[in-house]
Amino acid sequence: MKSYKNKVAAITGAASGIGRALAVDLAKRKCNLALSDVDEKGLAETVQMVSAAGVRVTSRTLDVADRKAMHAWADEVVHDHGKVNLIFNNAGVALGGTVEDTGYEDYEWILGVNMWGVVQGTKAFLPYIKQAGEEGHVINISSVFGLFAQPTQSGYNMSKFAVRGFTESLRQELDIESCGVSATCVHPGGIKTNIARNARMTKSMENLTGTASAENMRDSFEALFMTTAEQAAKVILSAVSANKRRVLIGPDARVLDMMQRTLPVIYQKVVTASFKLASR
Repeated sequence: MKSYKNKVAAITGAASGIGRALAVDLAKRKCNLALSDVDEKGLAETVQMVSAAGVRVTSRTLDVADRKAMHAWADEVVHDHGKVNLIFNNAGVALGGTVEDTGYEDYEWILGVNMWGVVQGTKAFLPYIKQAGEEGHVINISSVFGLFAQPTQSGYNMSKFAVRGFTESLRQELDIESCGVSATCVHPGGIKTNIARNARMTKSMENLTGTASAENMRDSFEALFMTTAEQAAKVILSAVSANKRRVLIGPDARVLDMMQRTLPVIYQKVVTASFKLASR
């Protein structure tokens, strides 16, 4: 992507966090925007933030887990903007709990947003991105937890590992086709967003960690977040411009990735020992 000027970017999860930061940054680069989120109020705030940039902005309140709604939105974006060049499948949720204690409905919820949201966003927009006949890109947000597993994060790990595999396979297919469209998988570490604040947590989190309350756990998670959403957006857009396959965001993501690469089996013992120590 040599330039974002006059391109059209669709962004899910645009009401806050990385999605909002991407919208603001892209608007400054004169990229037209199609924004979506389940949070109607936050989405309206993002639209207001980017409207002064002189680009065309449309928005839609949307649950990415709803396949029909996602495809209808892609149709709407092309109808309103005439084309679409980029899809940022950014919407995501978090879930904490042991495998034994986490219910099927919670697994279905997190997979619906984190995995199926990415799959549906890709499949809904990819034909239109190809149809535009210009440089195009699919950007799927995984996580460092798509590379590195953690106890109590089975649902989140499962969904983010799936995004990684899906996107890497997609990238290889697009490379073979030489169609002018590419794909990048993004692995953020701890980003200063509200994902931990809005996470679902089961009682097993408190039992296993020895933490007094879910609120304390959210505070502990947020204290570890090292990178701002604005910094993450800049790294992502730079990676898209450079056509990178994989992007690590934040020093924590780089450390955990290196740990998994050098200690692909032993790292699990290190995590377990650290978890036990922190729970005392």
